Amino acid sequence: MSDINILGIDIGKSTFHLVGHDASGKEVCRKKLSRSKLIHYLSTLTTTTVAMESCGGAHWLARKCQAFGHSTKLIPPQYVKPYVKTNKNDFIDADAIAEAASRPSMRFVSVKTEASQVISVIQRIRSSYLKDRTACMSRIGSVLLEFGMSFPRSHSKMKSLFQWLAEYGEPIPPMLLRELREHHGFYLKLNELISLQDKKLKQLVENDELAQLLKTIPGVGTLTASRCMSDISNASDFKNGRHLAAWVGLVPRQFSTGGKTTLLGISKRGNKGLRELFIHGARAVLVRPEKAVAVFGNWLFELLSRKPFNVVVVALANKLARIAWAVLSSKQAFEVRV
Repeated sequence: MSDINILGIDIGKSTFHLVGHDASGKEVCRKKLSRSKLIHYLSTLTTTTVAMESCGGAHWLARKCQAFGHSTKLIPPQYVKPYVKTNKNDFIDADAIAEAASRPSMRFVSVKTEASQVISVIQRIRSSYLKDRTACMSRIGSVLLEFGMSFPRSHSKMKSLFQWLAEYGEPIPPMLLRELREHHGFYLKLNELISLQDKKLKQLVENDELAQLLKTIPGVGTLTASRCMSDISNASDFKNGRHLAAWVGLVPRQFSTGGKTTLLGISKRGNKGLRELFIHGARAVLVRPEKAVAVFGNWLFELLSRKPFNVVVVALANKLARIAWAVLSSKQAFEVRV
């Protein structure tokens, strides 16, 4: 239909619900299509604006829409929710998406490239291996505790499990020993898989110019740089560095009323994985306070003298996020200014 101004799509696994609005916001189209029929419909549709929630499969579909000449708008789901009227169903969701996309003050998400999504997949698989490894270590420790042995918590001890058992001198049933061998082999296999994922990320970062620029920032290593590559589609999505820090969840949560400004702890909203990496990076920098002060200035030394260590870590993580935005925006390496 040629009079569709904004087409809202509610994404499902096998079915997609579409609601089209004209320039005045009136509903002029309502369809339920399968995946194959949706692609055919979009390929024959007159060029328009297609809006979706930024969820699973949205970036792939957005790239398809762009290939057909359409303009795409991805909206964070929490910004669509206020426009859902009365009860919830898929058509109402699609209508809310179309209405939200028409708001002039709405915030949108840039469409990710295939390369960015592949990096996200590598990171998610690596995270799943880490969780499995932690669970494996906990299972071995709990099994040994059932037989009166308190096993130390460390990877060095886990790698030399059977040497530790021999030194402990406690008799172990043969069947239990066999179970421990099998489970310990699973632990070693997970170590190999994690190392393989690390090598993939390292290679991707070495071949990316922006990632190499990010690594010039103290506290930003391969994991943080690769996460920025996958999660920050376009630095221009953020007006300044503080907006990026707010998106990561490293700024104070505000509860202000009656003209009185009240700032609480950090919001912890937005990108949890990137926030965690920036905080770990800040903690690694603060291991050597003298070097950190030489790079980031006397404000850090003054903060260390009057605030708890973890508060300073978060403050430095906030600064690292702002610097990362500046590096991504200017495409210039980080330099220490004296």
